Amino acid sequence: MAHAPQIRIPATYMRGGTSKGVFFVLDDLPEAARVPGAPRDRLLLRVIGSPDPYGKQTDGMGAATSSTSKAVILSRSTRPDHDVDYLFGQVSIDKPFVDWSGNCGNLTSAVGPFAIRNGLIDPARVPRDGIAIVRIWQANIGKTIVSHVPMTAGEVQETGDFELDGVTFPAAEIRLEFMDPAEDGDGGSMFPTGNLVDTLEVPGVGAFQATMINSGIPTIFLDADALGFTGAELQDDINGDAATMARLETIRAHGALRMGLVKTLEEAAQRQHTPKVAWVSPPRDYAASSGRMIGAGDVDLLVRAMSMGKLHHAMMGTASVAIATAACVPGTLVNLAAGGGEREAVRFGHPSGTLRVGSLAQQADGQWTVTKAIMSRSARILMQGWVHVPFDG
Repeated sequence: MAHAPQIRIPATYMRGGTSKGVFFVLDDLPEAARVPGAPRDRLLLRVIGSPDPYGKQTDGMGAATSSTSKAVILSRSTRPDHDVDYLFGQVSIDKPFVDWSGNCGNLTSAVGPFAIRNGLIDPARVPRDGIAIVRIWQANIGKTIVSHVPMTAGEVQETGDFELDGVTFPAAEIRLEFMDPAEDGDGGSMFPTGNLVDTLEVPGVGAFQATMINSGIPTIFLDADALGFTGAELQDDINGDAATMARLETIRAHGALRMGLVKTLEEAAQRQHTPKVAWVSPPRDYAASSGRMIGAGDVDLLVRAMSMGKLHHAMMGTASVAIATAACVPGTLVNLAAGGGEREAVRFGHPSGTLRVGSLAQQADGQWTVTKAIMSRSARILMQGWVHVPFDG
């Protein structure tokens, strides 16, 4: 039988924050993959190396974790006052599925640098030295993100002294502003149940106090002690325990139903990327995954979060937006774990270290809104050229 040759597609492998992904310009994709649908999903699955029943993604660009099984497609923006349209795909490792339901906040930090290098930004808007302001339309969730990209001698600056826990080497700081992260355009509430704290009934598991919020990414926050956790867990404490992961997934599915994100529990199983489930606790001393000691006085609270069925090695960028927002609303579980009261910023401890995030939240007519969430990340190119992939459309 005849065998089709591989095709090659211009691509860039980038680190953004604590994630890695394969970046494409939309017009460089095969014609069949330039629009949403099965051909695009098949292409990205094959590029990343999924589905892989061995869970290794050996025959692709993925690295067998939720943080490294990702793809990004960028194009010049068609929207007024925006520079680039950003589409993110979370590629399942062991299933033939690409989840387009949410954003990756970490890879967002790489969008501006990639767009500048690939000529997607008007050169008149890019300074030779200083900060380039890149206005991003996040197409998955319909949000505006403003990226502040450092420039030196006409090139994107990648090296620097900004340190990000969860990333081994320092780099240049990229500041991100997530604009109106809780607005969904349909009049929906930041708190979809209308409450800051609900009792979430999970048949066969228990009843839990929960803060369910839609900001950055839909997230279900629980108290660590209610789950039997300390809040200082590392990946090995959770990811090697099948019963614990199944329990957390059941809670996540029922939370998705309660938040109105899905109509059935079966649908929640097919929507792996959102919502996230996380747990919070007051500060305590713990050893990060690097071995570095984090003191209770170094943070305002501890947060751990699940991503694609596993405990995340640090913290997802979009979940960091949810943490920032919830922490600034008095009475949420996140706010209470941080000591309660009004605040505009919080430093939380995660498995790899600490992170400071900020949010501007306000209440009017009994409804909470947030105008902006702010955090810093870093990004750099790891490899640039072509990906080679079997693809027949």
